[in-house]
Amino acid sequence: MAAAVCLAPQAQADPAPDHAAQPAAATQTATIADTLSQRGISAELFAAVRQTNANPSRPARYTVRSGDSLSAIAGKVYHKQNAWTVLYWANRGTIHWANMISEGQVLKVPALPAKIPAAPSQLGPAPAPAPAPAAAPVAASTSTSAPARATVSGSYSGASGSYQACVIARESGGNSQVMNSSGHYGLYQFSSSTWAAYGGSSSDFGHASVAEQNRVFNNAMAQGGQSNWSPYDGC
Repeated sequence: MAAAVCLAPQAQADPAPDHAAQPAAATQTATIADTLSQRGISAELFAAVRQTNANPSRPARYTVRSGDSLSAIAGKVYHKQNAWTVLYWANRGTIHWANMISEGQVLKVPALPAKIPAAPSQLGPAPAPAPAPAAAPVAASTSTSAPARATVSGSYSGASGSYQACVIARESGGNSQVMNSSGHYGLYQFSSSTWAAYGGSSSDFGHASVAEQNRVFNNAMAQGGQSNWSPYDGC
């Protein structure tokens, strides 16, 4: 009589090899990467974040792209634009000025601390001094007249006072539409709150006319005086 062989349940249910789970994991990773890509997060940053999670002591990396600023990068990686100071201090060895970063530069992206550090006292190099005022030509005349006085050049802002021209030169170098990485804007580098406090239209902040910027500056001078700029600009 032939012997009957009975296999144990464990032997009958042969487990699938480990490599069988690999396609599912790869599919899941691809799905996550596609989702992040749709939200504007690059595959490079996604990979860096995964590496950071695997080894928290090693910070992630971000490669600067055209049009990037520290505040824009902080918005991408931390979802907080005001956390740009974390990136600045973490990369202090390679970033000299907070508002001057270069395309292709690789930045360390540390974990977001509980307390965001303060901004540096100076965000960029001091602008070049305003050109020396040139004397207006004197028209030939047979009569004796006093020579024309030199006029102060306030670039294209229309500034006529020497203090106003000094503030423009120190704050923006005469660029009426400049916005730095900390959100200060225009000829006089107003913050959005100071702009609104002195009568600036919130809808115009970031693209206001020179005339409106001069009007808000005059309001600030009338209400707060030179103390709004002198301690920082030395004018």
